[in-house]
Amino acid sequence: MEEEQNPLRFQTLYGLLLIVGIAITLFALLIPTVSRAVSPPQPGDIAAQDYRSPEPISYVSEVLTEQRRDAAAEAVQPIYSAPNTEIARKQLDRLRSTLEYITIVRSDKFANQNQKIEDLADLSDIQLNQDTATAILGLTESRWETIQQETVAVLERVMSGTIRPDSIEIAKSQVPNQVSLQLPQSQAEIVAELVTGFITPNSEFSEELTESARERARQEVVPVNRSYAVGQTIALRGTVLDEADIEALEQLRLIQPQPKWQNLLSAALLVLLIAVIITVYFRRQRPRFLHQFGRSVLIFTTLFLTTLLSARLTIPSHAIIPYAFPVAAYSLTIAALFGAELAIVTTVPLAVLIAFGLPNALDLTLYYIMGGLLGVLALRRARRVFSFFRAGAAVALAGAVMIIAYRLPLPSSDLLGVTSLIGASILNGLASASIALLLQFFLAQLLGMTTPIQLMDLTRPDQPLLQRLLNSAPGTYQHSLQVANLAEQAAERIDADPLLTRVGALYHDIGKSRNPIFFIENQVDGYPNPHDTLDPVASASIIIRHVPDGLELARKHRLPGRIKDFIAEHHGELVTQYQYLNAIKEAGGNEDAVDKSLFTYPGPRPQSRETAIVMLADGCEARVRAEKPKDIDELREMIKELIDSRVSLDQLDSTDLTMRELESIGESFTATLKGVYHPRVKYPQQVEGAVSEPVTTPIQRPVPVEEKDIQVDIPVDTSTNIP
Repeated sequence: MEEEQNPLRFQTLYGLLLIVGIAITLFALLIPTVSRAVSPPQPGDIAAQDYRSPEPISYVSEVLTEQRRDAAAEAVQPIYSAPNTEIARKQLDRLRSTLEYITIVRSDKFANQNQKIEDLADLSDIQLNQDTATAILGLTESRWETIQQETVAVLERVMSGTIRPDSIEIAKSQVPNQVSLQLPQSQAEIVAELVTGFITPNSEFSEELTESARERARQEVVPVNRSYAVGQTIALRGTVLDEADIEALEQLRLIQPQPKWQNLLSAALLVLLIAVIITVYFRRQRPRFLHQFGRSVLIFTTLFLTTLLSARLTIPSHAIIPYAFPVAAYSLTIAALFGAELAIVTTVPLAVLIAFGLPNALDLTLYYIMGGLLGVLALRRARRVFSFFRAGAAVALAGAVMIIAYRLPLPSSDLLGVTSLIGASILNGLASASIALLLQFFLAQLLGMTTPIQLMDLTRPDQPLLQRLLNSAPGTYQHSLQVANLAEQAAERIDADPLLTRVGALYHDIGKSRNPIFFIENQVDGYPNPHDTLDPVASASIIIRHVPDGLELARKHRLPGRIKDFIAEHHGELVTQYQYLNAIKEAGGNEDAVDKSLFTYPGPRPQSRETAIVMLADGCEARVRAEKPKDIDELREMIKELIDSRVSLDQLDSTDLTMRELESIGESFTATLKGVYHPRVKYPQQVEGAVSEPVTTPIQRPVPVEEKDIQVDIPVDTSTNIP
């Protein structure tokens, strides 16, 4: 809306914010390196100058200490487990099964020699060559029995020793030496072949024992201290720098990195891409928080840049802090103030920018994105304080899952480290919820916005203004409840703010509590109508007065500005038709003799979708009560006529409601107004060209207005309770 009314102002403000935002964002991305002035050499580089110590220094050299630890660990020999007797027993059982199978094949009277050889070739645990199979089949029973016994004995002796995977061939080569010398050579070879097929490692490499021994060796290394006196040479120009030299130069602060042009270019491209994404979003979607564009976008930009700057200043060079930093507080605050859509659209770029250039950039980016998105989804409409802590729990849960998913599989991860990061994630969720709860409260005051928590509080029946309305104007109170139900359902249909709409409808007629007897819903049947003794101007003044009275009460009770809008805008710039027509009649039908401004509401016209819905709901509820449609078709047509009249009278021009949305509002009203309402009499029939709508006060003797007497075309108000 504001963009359409002030396009130059919009473009200037947005352009200025965009330029400032790009500059600050680019600076934030370069913070880890901008503060350092000299390009650092790397291990293996040639020293470009002589480096000498400017001051005495002594420090523990992590590089040299780590080198010694690595050397000590490498010196530890691999450790193997003790021989596993279970493996030996298993192999002996398999050997006995094989020998039994061979015995069965040998004793098979129905198979010839070739068939028996084929049967022996089918052995699964050992592959016998044909000569060995033939020799086995040719043995006598006593010789075969001797070979079986010797085979089992040899395998048992061999498997009793230690056989490692890398020494299995050596063990197999020594099998012939284990066979009894009492056996002929041919039979000894059969035994050796049978035994060799069942030799397997029984001692495995123990990574746990070896690593434990290596870790003990590393821990036993004494840290290496390195000292330099003033002026002592660290490295001469032209020499190759190693890691220890680089460490010494960093300890003495003789070298510090500076941004390379590649870093500058990549950062600039990333910032420009994100600026384009956000700009396109604003241009295409035109978020509805632009109700107060200047302050809204300024606060949004400030939140974005503040979160980015503080994160980039805090996170680098730390292990735990990146996971505890409450980035999700930004997401939750934006969602509470401006809606989930804007929060989701901007959380992703913010996460990318915060993690840019950091060693674990991918992990942190996904950690911040998942935490922010799940937190926004869990926050929902932020109607209660509990909603924020539920969202904080969702942020913590998402962070913990991402940590487990990305950290636990790493070989370098340990349980203590993962647990510490999960604890940081829990702290992140708690801090994000607390910060967002405070920020949304204070920022809403600056924006003149009303938070869902405030709105929920205003719906409580014990609110002073609602109690005043209930006690002094019970009819108006019931009318407000009906309009609230009607408007809330319509707001849901078109994706407006249903809670804001409901609360605005509850308070829109609060001004009637000042003079409740002048409004029909608060009058008792049989009592005189106070308007009967008033002239049309005085009567209209009292009716119109409920709007400024309502605003005065709203200011006195400190109602939020958005609720005041409903009080001021729900009649727009309509005319109190009944009094205006009577005034024209008293003027002899001379419309020019009547000052129409005395019968016109001060406005303004509805400036938002929500106040427009309440205007339409107020009018439709009044007309349906008055005219009591006989069926659903008549009800639908009645609602359509009223909405069309508001459109034709330009009362909705300052809102962004589309014709499709107005149609949806009418359908919602129709669905809600199917119930039976107490009757209201109709307005006097207007002349051709005027809108015929109901009067909301039962009049026993309405003043007739003839078509031939008056010709008028005025905006009318059917929702005001007038005589």
